[in-house]
Amino acid sequence: MRILFMGTPDFALFSLRALVEAGEEIVGVVTQPDKPRGRGYTLMPPPVKVYAFEAGLPVYQPETLKGEAFASLLETLSPEVIVVVAYGKILPANVLNYPVHGCVNVHGSLLPAYRGAAPMQRAIIDGCAQTGVTTMKMDVGLDTGDMLLSVCVPIEENDNFEVIHDRLGEAGAVLLVKTLRDLEAGTLTPVPQNGEAATYAAKIEKTDCAIDFSHDAKRVHDLIRGLSPIPLAFTRTPDGKILKVTESRIAKRTGRHGSVGEVISLAGGVIEVACGEGSVALLSVLPEGKKRMRAVDFINGRRIAVGDVLSSSEVLS
Repeated sequence: MRILFMGTPDFALFSLRALVEAGEEIVGVVTQPDKPRGRGYTLMPPPVKVYAFEAGLPVYQPETLKGEAFASLLETLSPEVIVVVAYGKILPANVLNYPVHGCVNVHGSLLPAYRGAAPMQRAIIDGCAQTGVTTMKMDVGLDTGDMLLSVCVPIEENDNFEVIHDRLGEAGAVLLVKTLRDLEAGTLTPVPQNGEAATYAAKIEKTDCAIDFSHDAKRVHDLIRGLSPIPLAFTRTPDGKILKVTESRIAKRTGRHGSVGEVISLAGGVIEVACGEGSVALLSVLPEGKKRMRAVDFINGRRIAVGDVLSSSEVLS
């Protein structure tokens, strides 16, 4: 089939690369416009654009999908199916309805659970033991289209967002290739989603990143790993400075071992903090104004001591 691919970040790369390696006919790649990044606000291309150029694929970066310009592009490219993976914009009805085989989306959850912008992070934060990838036929709703195929992916206790992102990216790429081949063969049976069972994975906001040590150790650990390596969960040291946490482990699962947020041990080069139930060990951190470092280096710099209380009373401004 003639495929138009639409995607922007690293997650989309897994699927685009799989289509190229499978020898599929990709008539074009649509991605977001370059955006300024870094201190110099240098315009940087999306990861999908970089790979597409390397693969010799035509790239398009429309400011909008509405209007005659993109409609004309569709007529020129004449795709039989549009593949959408983390593109970043809502597709208007004329785009959704254009290809004969519709628009196929790769979504990082087992739908109808975790519809929305942050399915991978939310599944980890919620302490799920598994998640997955679903391919679906897109409609005008937010991740509400009929499901095509799905695959389960385990979440281990210490897996962070980066690990699950890559695991789901790889699983989704394989699933996409199978979905397209089954779609072309006419062997797929779309399954409507059960809207009553749906849950929503809202975009991660700054307020979501504040660590509340009054929760139990597992819940605190799940938040930290669900937000690592970006945007990172944070707390505040006694002097009010922000301390972001890049890696943690559950130290004690049960019992009260000090005041909530109290540093109860620095043994072994880790910062053990009391929670409402149990305690967590902070293994690496990002102090305000510093680079990422191991907890032992933060300890050796005498930036923290047993008895200090880490606060979650304020959020980032």
